[in-house]
Amino acid sequence: MTAGSLTGLVLLPIGLGLIGFVEPCSLGSTLIVVKHLEGKSSATKLAQVSIFAGTRAVFIGLLGMLAVVLGTAFLGLQRGAWIVLGAVYVLLGLLYVLGKVGVLSVSLGPSLARLSNMRGSAGLGVLFGLNIPACAAPLLVALLSAAAAGGAAGGTLMTGFVSLALFGFALSLPLVVAVVFGPARRAIDWLAGLSRRLPFWTGLMLIALGLWSIWFALSPAARTATPMMSM
Repeated sequence: MTAGSLTGLVLLPIGLGLIGFVEPCSLGSTLIVVKHLEGKSSATKLAQVSIFAGTRAVFIGLLGMLAVVLGTAFLGLQRGAWIVLGAVYVLLGLLYVLGKVGVLSVSLGPSLARLSNMRGSAGLGVLFGLNIPACAAPLLVALLSAAAAGGAAGGTLMTGFVSLALFGFALSLPLVVAVVFGPARRAIDWLAGLSRRLPFWTGLMLIALGLWSIWFALSPAARTATPMMSM
C-alpha cells in the first residue's frame, strides 16, 4: 500500500468522519442519543452505543461497495474518473466556503428525534445507526464519489467497504467516547462552539483535494498509479 492509497483508504475517511461529527446537525443528533441513554446502566450504554457505531459503519460501508460496483461500469476510464472526482470535490468545497452546502444536506435513515421517544432495546441501537445526519451527507457524497472513481480504476469491493466503514465509524467515535467517559461530554460543548467556523476550512480542504486529484489525473504518473482509493 502506497502513502497515497493509505491516505485515501484510511486517513481521509477518518478525518472526514470526525469533521462530519462536528457539524452542527450532527452534534444535535449526538445530544439526542446521549439523552436517550441517560439513566441507563454503564453496560447498557456501552452495548447500545457499540451497536449504534457498528451498524452505522457497516451500513455506510455497504454504500461504499455499491459505489465501487457502479464505478466498475467505467473500468478503464481511470483519468476521466479522477478528473470527475476532482471536480466533485472542488464543487463541494465551494459550496462549503460560500455557505451553500445546505442544498445537499439531506438526512438519511430513520429520524433520531422520533426514535428517541421509543423505549430502550438493543434494536434501537441498530435503528440509530441507520441514521446519517444531514450535515454529513456532502462528505458522504465526496467519499462515495472517490469509491466510484476507485472502481473505475480497478478498485475492489473491500476497498470501498473499508474506506466508507471507517468514515461511518469515525462519524460515531466521539459519541462512543463521550458515552463511555462522562467527562468527555464537555468536549462536545466545546466542539459545538467550534462547529460554526469549521465549514469554511472543510471547504478549503476539499478544494485542495479536488485540485490535486485533477492534477494527478493529468500528470504522467496517472498512467501507472492511482491516487487515494486504489490498493
